[in-house]
Amino acid sequence: MHDEAWNTVDRLVEWLDAESPVPPEVARLLRVLKITEEAGEVAEAVHGAFGSNPRKGGSHTWEDVQNELCDVILTGMVALATITPDAREVFAGRLEHVAGRSL
Repeated sequence: MHDEAWNTVDRLVEWLDAESPVPPEVARLLRVLKITEEAGEVAEAVHGAFGSNPRKGGSHTWEDVQNELCDVILTGMVALATITPDAREVFAGRLEHVAGRSL
């Protein structure tokens, strides 16, 4: 993954750490749980893009889905960088592993 993206993630982690009102071990847990919250927003956007909720109709676009997916990815990167200082290497290794078994 591009170094600029990881540099931004590092800055976000630093900012979150500085602003967190909870102990570090709780912040770590909350950042991992935040992934689920963001994934729920993807699901909501998909339902909205299909207009599958009769009460809400077409409440979202596929651009909204794209944005929510980006939020999931970014949230995962922040969570990973929160739990390990080697997030870049861990991610690169996992990507290589998945590609090696799949491609």
